[in-house]
Amino acid sequence: MELVDLISLRPVPCAGVLLMLTQRCPLHCAHCSTASTMAGPQTDAAALHRLVGSFGPENRPELVMFTGGEPLLRPGLVTELARAAAARGVRTALLSGMFFARHERIAPHVQEAIRSVDHFSASLDREHEREVPRAAVLRTLATLLDDGMAVSLHLTGHGADDPYLAEVTAQVRRRFGDRVPMLVNEVRAVGRATSWATAARIAAGADEASESTPDRTRVLPCAMAAWPVVAADGTVLACCGQDAVDRRPAPEHLLLGNIAEDDWPTLRERALNSPELRMIRALGPLHLRSRFGDGDTGPDGYCAACLALPQSTDLPAIRAFGAGPAGELLDRHATRTQAEAGPVALVRRFGCAKYAELVAPGGAPSGAPGGPR
Repeated sequence: MELVDLISLRPVPCAGVLLMLTQRCPLHCAHCSTASTMAGPQTDAAALHRLVGSFGPENRPELVMFTGGEPLLRPGLVTELARAAAARGVRTALLSGMFFARHERIAPHVQEAIRSVDHFSASLDREHEREVPRAAVLRTLATLLDDGMAVSLHLTGHGADDPYLAEVTAQVRRRFGDRVPMLVNEVRAVGRATSWATAARIAAGADEASESTPDRTRVLPCAMAAWPVVAADGTVLACCGQDAVDRRPAPEHLLLGNIAEDDWPTLRERALNSPELRMIRALGPLHLRSRFGDGDTGPDGYCAACLALPQSTDLPAIRAFGAGPAGELLDRHATRTQAEAGPVALVRRFGCAKYAELVAPGGAPSGAPGGPR
């Protein structure tokens, strides 16, 4: 499974689910969105097994993504869950901070976990490089490629004009050609980066205009509200934004349940049929605030506006608008439109637009799945 295949599924509601296996990590990266430490919580393994075990032939995601913290701190759990998912026709991917690459040989239990998934992504940026040398990360990717693994890099920088991004993407292309696609994002002011990220991005050459709010009346569908996310405490959110995942109590319009109590069919039904989630996916939070609020209250940012919807809009009116066949039709139309635009267009919106084509260096697929299953 290549990176472009994974991103092609991203706008499709419930085509994927993100499982945070742990909030622990042995690295101390200054920009960590989850503020992970070795004292962080561990997601209940039995509950994760029950969730994956509830996937059925006609009611399952296409993809499970293992995240953290550092998911490879629990390699045995990765292997078990990946094999259980595969037995149910579900592909898997994993994102790692590459702590294990500091050793020339990959430990057998870590190697088994990596080989059990269908796609392996490595994080690389200047903050990670202070913990794990770039040469070690690229050496490990070369080893995995030789083993026949599909791999990619998740890069972050301080704006599109950050010279670090230009340097590292050029080096990866020289060494690997099209064999290692790259998803490039910009450091955001979340987690440990809250106090410094915006200033650092501007200092590195980021356009200050990129910090401005989009047109509040424009329809801007949110693909990031398409896949359920299981947090370390078992809470399931409809959004992968870290501010939403970490907030307790969880935002009422984004809360889907908890894996201690809810199986996949239940979580999927809630995600697909929630009227407010349909409208967030189809129209975006800024348009909803403009249409169902006074248009001038609440925070300006796209994600911040979503978190504030219960306070800044008439949420019952949004629910009424999104209910029934009309809401379902709008949701399907937005999904189809984003899927037809393709993965590069999606990354231009939600990642670093300048480097969006690197997710599909050999050419993006012409189409993608078009709607909820």
